[in-house]
Amino acid sequence: MLRKGSELLKGDREVLLDLDYVAEAPSAEGYGSLQNGSYIPARCFAAFDEVGDDDPMYSHCNTKSNQPLPQLGNYFRDGRTKIDFVLVWEVRSRRKKRGKAKSQGSAGEGEAAPAEQNNRSERRKAQLAQWREKFVQNLQSAGLLMEKEETANEKKTIHFLKLSAPWDVLLYYAEELCLRAPLQAQPNLDLNTSARVLKRLCIPNVMMESVPNRPLDYYTCAFRKSKMNKFLGCNDQQSYFTNAQRHRVVYEILATTVYGKRKRAEVGVDRLVNEGVYMAAFPLHEGPFQLPKDEIRPDELNQRQILYHYWARWWKWYKYQPLDHIREYFGEKIALYFAWLGFYTAWLLPAAVVGTLVFVSGVMSMGSNAPAKDICNSEASYLMCPLCNTCKAWNMSDTCTMAKLGYLFDHPGTVLFSVFMSFWAVTFLEYWKRKMATLSHHWDCMDFHEEEERPRPEFAATAPTMEPNPVTGVKEPYFPEKTRLSRMFTGSMIIIMMLCVVMIFLVTVVMCRGIISLMLFRTGSPVLRTEAGTIANISSSIVNLGLILLMGRVYTALAEQLTKWEMHRTQTQYDNAFIFKVFIFQFVNFYSSPFYVAFFKGRFVGYPSNYGTLFGMRNEDCGPGGCLIELAEQLFIIMVGKQVINNIQEFIIPKLKAWHQKRSLAKVLGDTASREPRRWEEDYKLVECEGLFEEYLEMVLQFGFITIFVAAFPLAPLFALLNNWVEIRLDAHKFACEYRRPVAERAQNIGVWFNILEALSHLSVIANAFLIAFTSDFLPRLLYQYKFDNDLNGYVNFTLAYAPRNYTENPMCRYKAFRDNNGDYSLFYWELLGIRLGFIIAFEHVVFFVLRAIDWIVPDVPESLELKIKRERYLAKQALAENQEALLVSRGRGAAPAASPGTSSPVNVAGGVQVSTTQPVNKWYSPHGCCYFINDTAEFIR
Repeated sequence: MLRKGSELLKGDREVLLDLDYVAEAPSAEGYGSLQNGSYIPARCFAAFDEVGDDDPMYSHCNTKSNQPLPQLGNYFRDGRTKIDFVLVWEVRSRRKKRGKAKSQGSAGEGEAAPAEQNNRSERRKAQLAQWREKFVQNLQSAGLLMEKEETANEKKTIHFLKLSAPWDVLLYYAEELCLRAPLQAQPNLDLNTSARVLKRLCIPNVMMESVPNRPLDYYTCAFRKSKMNKFLGCNDQQSYFTNAQRHRVVYEILATTVYGKRKRAEVGVDRLVNEGVYMAAFPLHEGPFQLPKDEIRPDELNQRQILYHYWARWWKWYKYQPLDHIREYFGEKIALYFAWLGFYTAWLLPAAVVGTLVFVSGVMSMGSNAPAKDICNSEASYLMCPLCNTCKAWNMSDTCTMAKLGYLFDHPGTVLFSVFMSFWAVTFLEYWKRKMATLSHHWDCMDFHEEEERPRPEFAATAPTMEPNPVTGVKEPYFPEKTRLSRMFTGSMIIIMMLCVVMIFLVTVVMCRGIISLMLFRTGSPVLRTEAGTIANISSSIVNLGLILLMGRVYTALAEQLTKWEMHRTQTQYDNAFIFKVFIFQFVNFYSSPFYVAFFKGRFVGYPSNYGTLFGMRNEDCGPGGCLIELAEQLFIIMVGKQVINNIQEFIIPKLKAWHQKRSLAKVLGDTASREPRRWEEDYKLVECEGLFEEYLEMVLQFGFITIFVAAFPLAPLFALLNNWVEIRLDAHKFACEYRRPVAERAQNIGVWFNILEALSHLSVIANAFLIAFTSDFLPRLLYQYKFDNDLNGYVNFTLAYAPRNYTENPMCRYKAFRDNNGDYSLFYWELLGIRLGFIIAFEHVVFFVLRAIDWIVPDVPESLELKIKRERYLAKQALAENQEALLVSRGRGAAPAASPGTSSPVNVAGGVQVSTTQPVNKWYSPHGCCYFINDTAEFIR
């Protein structure tokens, strides 16, 4: 009997996805319906009550009640039924269609092709209308309540279908989706470490602000309908489920309801939107975000107004983010992004302070730099070899200013700062793991695992065959793995080709820089000749930034098409493949030029009479201030320029999209000033939420800039901090005011982005080690101080070699290298090379050892959180123990007085299905985190 009960449940699932299934009642084509006040799967009842309304689009609730009507807004016309979701579609006026038909009919036989095209269009519209009607019928059979609104003018009609999940549907799907139910209230968690530190030090905290209506914190467990009386607030049907939970339940129904043939995977609202059946599908915002004109108490504001007033406004830039409110309104996935962004920004503060102090110390000690003094006082002592074949020799004293500025980015403080940032990066990620674990438990996502994902709508529409899913056993669209691998290999070849294009652009920028320098040298102007390298570097960096942004747009579009072509089954697989492609390209796109300046520029110059060339041009050498100052110039232009451009785009583009959307709908929706604005119309005017991909990508690239090349640009964390203060408010304003409300999604962490951040932090350790060893003058100066002079007297002369004797164009000219008069490397060069390699090995081992020590010392889960987890499991076990006791009592009342081992007896459980229990009984947890009991005969009780 128990196994038969499982088959019945499996049959219910098939009913949801198979329109060809015929139950006892021919009209029952959905998952279930409302019958006598309780939710029953469709196949479990024999008679299906017809809805008394003529229009199947309308489903009215009984409004006979003594309770006062709530204020209108996100409710049906009865004022009580909440609107959980809205489906929107547009239909052109029939009058206009008839006019088109008449004009085409009078055109004669010459217009046969347009007429055929028009017929094809009409058939397509009829098909979409049929899908829409079938989808709505199945939603109605699934128990959703509906109400339709129309807004029309002479050109088109906009239809709004409002959906609501009644109480019994919510109970059923809350158990299906394993939503968390409150067991016991607990004090709200203080999510801000800085607040606790300032409180202990008795320092006023200006960042703290009391935000009204903070969601309560509870010990929770997986929801059980049979244990409703044990959960807090179970008697209040209006507010027991949060709006985000209601949206999630309705979206689950929308995503699993069939609208066509199951064999063609014509399932779900996402594919309907892609096919054009619906223009949009979205949950509603909680009213307007503008504050009311009349003064009201803060706790009377709606959730959206609270987020706008206490979070999204610009003068809240120094306040803590109300993360609990963000989570309650937008869901855990978006809340985790803002939590990570706020945590990252807070950690940037000490890095920015230290970097600024390092830069200021460089400015203050610039006058005491002995090598720079030597260059400035040398006059004509150091005659340098020409920088090009047609250039003249020049005096090193001409570069006095650049030599002094170079010390700002290449002094012992920058070396110590790069070591500090290496430890900062790995420590930041370790403490984020602790923060992430705390938030995951606080938001009931610690045990959350993504359920078996459905196929993507695009995948379902284009997959060639149908195969059984190995997990669910249900047939679904299938794409051969061998073909996918071949496509992925072809896509990787295209990626390599695009990376080669980036390298070609890099070579072009390098040659452009050389040409600009050559032109400035030939002008004969002393000023232009002295600053030729700086001018060429800045101008080429600006050109490079333009190419980077252009190629980024092109490649993102190409990566999207390649990822679609690879036919990934689930959205997670698609997102991970897309993120990997775009990040690899953007990594090379943004970092190739800084990597070239940091590690390759000046390495292949050669020496007089034996210069290295590229396409007939002499290879670039570092300027008189060294390569680090040129790297700092590039980082400033690329990093800060990208941030400024992105912020301008994020500020302007959503407003332009919203303006275009409102303008296109204004003629149909009309002027709302003369009447009370309707929420579904106002939300339809907003811009569709574009997700978090661009936001994460921007921050991850910024993280690479401030960690990989920080030795050359100590002010990078400061500029990142200033940008992130703006970024948080820009993103908050977009989500609260300009985007339609997204469906609340659950998430346990920030996903694959954390792995990318870990890879960047490890790469930064290696890059900083090579940067200090090979690009900075720190080790050469240190070795010179150890061997020759502690005050660096004569260091400049020591670093300059004489041109070989066979170089007759400018005999006795100097060039920067550790070579003898024959052009061979000196003994000092080989000693220095050994020290450089030893420093890299020592630096990496020390940093990675400290990283492992921090990982071992700092647990991923705080001790206080472990106690809360144990407390929560204890409370959940108490509820389950009560359930076990009830089962044993029910079994004791059965026919058999005592069940011996190996025998079974029937027990009634929720839903009235009899199952047999056999001792011993063990626990088993589903992928949702739900608890089941399984006995020795592999029969399970939910």
